[in-house]
Amino acid sequence: MENRSNNVLVGGVVLALLALTLGFIVWIAGFSGPNDTKYDIFFKTSVDGLAKGSGVTFSGVPVGKIDEISLIPESPAFVRVRITVKEGVPILQGTTATIAGVGFTGVSQINLDGAIKGAPPITEPGPFGVPVIPTKPGALGELLSSAPQLLERISTLTERLGEVLSPANQKSITGILANVDRLSGHLAANGPEIRATLAETRIAVRQAGEAAEQVGRLANTTNTIFNRDLSPAMANLNKAVASAQNSLANIDAAVNDARPGLKAFSTQTIPEVSGLVRNLNEMSEALTAVAGRLDRGGAGAVLGGSRLPDYQPGK
Repeated sequence: MENRSNNVLVGGVVLALLALTLGFIVWIAGFSGPNDTKYDIFFKTSVDGLAKGSGVTFSGVPVGKIDEISLIPESPAFVRVRITVKEGVPILQGTTATIAGVGFTGVSQINLDGAIKGAPPITEPGPFGVPVIPTKPGALGELLSSAPQLLERISTLTERLGEVLSPANQKSITGILANVDRLSGHLAANGPEIRATLAETRIAVRQAGEAAEQVGRLANTTNTIFNRDLSPAMANLNKAVASAQNSLANIDAAVNDARPGLKAFSTQTIPEVSGLVRNLNEMSEALTAVAGRLDRGGAGAVLGGSRLPDYQPGK
């Protein structure tokens, strides 16, 4: 009875394994139809987590599987991954491939996305006879690629922090903190005075604003006075200047009219006046001589000439 139970158990396990095998075959057959398309993807980063039979998704939807993973002898830096994609999946220009992890199991898959609506499909054969889908670094790939630079920068930062936190700098930082503490203490002690100073400053600013407003009002008043009082005076001054200019024009015209008479006066009248003055001088001299004679000899001296003295013989 016990042997029969063991045989039944073994048979059940064998049947379960056969069922699982048949299911796996059917599942594989579902991804390998006669019209499925094969593509190559060349990764320059690590493909850790990928394996033959790993899934391929398009925008999160399962669309195929990985058929082959191999190195390229001519370019060892690249890893060639060949995938099979179901018929009807829009692998168009602009589609890219990335490696993405599946949960926390360490297993990875290939994600396809980025197809542009209306773009032509990717059909041109690559170096291994099938079309090539370009790659785009995933978040994990970018992190792994930048890990050496990140570690180097962290190391440099650590060294510089060690230099900054040297004993001498620590002493300086301690002194700075002590000075800041003293300064804050002084500020706290002088708080009332600082508040009074700020209040006075606000008052001074307010007074300056009032003074500026008064200056503005004074400027407006000055403009009003100028427009009211000085404008008429300026108008009168302009009129006086215009009258003076008119008078000067009249004087110029009179001078131009008198210029011929002035010329005749200078060429004719002045010489005649000079001759008249000369004749008057001569006549004055003659009258002076006649007056002298009258004074010395009377009228006879003028009419009869000079009287001879009496002759006395013997003298």
